[in-house]
Amino acid sequence: MDVLTKKIFILSHCKSVSSNLLNKLLKIDPSLANFHNFKYTEWIHFLNVKEKQVNTITQEYMNQSFEKLHEQYYRENISYITIFHKNYPEMLKQISDPPPILFYKGDIRLASNSNLLSVVGTRYPSDYGKMAVEHILKPLIKDKWVIVSGMAKGIDTIAHETAINNSGKTIAVIAGGLYHVYPKENIPLAKTISSHLILSEHPPDTKPQKWHFPMRNRIISGLSAGTIVVQAKKRSGSLITAHQALDQNREVFAVPGSIFDECSSGTNELILSGAKLVREAEDIKVELICI
Repeated sequence: MDVLTKKIFILSHCKSVSSNLLNKLLKIDPSLANFHNFKYTEWIHFLNVKEKQVNTITQEYMNQSFEKLHEQYYRENISYITIFHKNYPEMLKQISDPPPILFYKGDIRLASNSNLLSVVGTRYPSDYGKMAVEHILKPLIKDKWVIVSGMAKGIDTIAHETAINNSGKTIAVIAGGLYHVYPKENIPLAKTISSHLILSEHPPDTKPQKWHFPMRNRIISGLSAGTIVVQAKKRSGSLITAHQALDQNREVFAVPGSIFDECSSGTNELILSGAKLVREAEDIKVELICI
């Protein structure tokens, strides 16, 4: 285990160090060899961190035991990978704010598959939404496309289950840590997906917070060349993911719906804004295979 990996691991367990702050720190001090010696004025000037937070970070860093945590995760089949590792997903490296470290269960190499498609949508899909997911995904899964989603209720769950039930592969990106699967009703699903790949940018003991979900969404879209949205309101996490995908220069696909269905108002609006209208798997393959 190299020294840099250990330092990133320890800093990621400091509650006062966000992914954003860790990324900034790595840009200023790529080897993390000198940050211990930063003066307060340097923390303030370069990282916008006040003296009180510096003291907290220092204390938290000193209180962490790499060996203890590493052994604990090893016993629980939890692995981790930093952005400098050869198996870190290349597509994720390309976004503006990639996670410095990922914690996961399963095969991390799955996240580097060239055929990844992210799927997001409402937590309360209609029968039409459920049928649309299966209709579009089954041919893609048969052609070895890996389905990425956030393991939320509704469309996410249906997407994961469609991949599993059709002998495909799937990746779940969760908002909190691996000890805190949300929603709890998806704990059995998480256990199944852990033989595929389930990952988080947060240490395992991190409880999911409201602000974790938009952060999680950038990873869902960032892993894939394209994101498909199935049933989403105008103001929803799914549309946040779609806009993040656009910001990441990725393709956005949307399944059209009834003009009378509030859950299709967001997807219909995406189509009006230039998202690719999707009726079948071929609509997606035509766009992504050309990339």
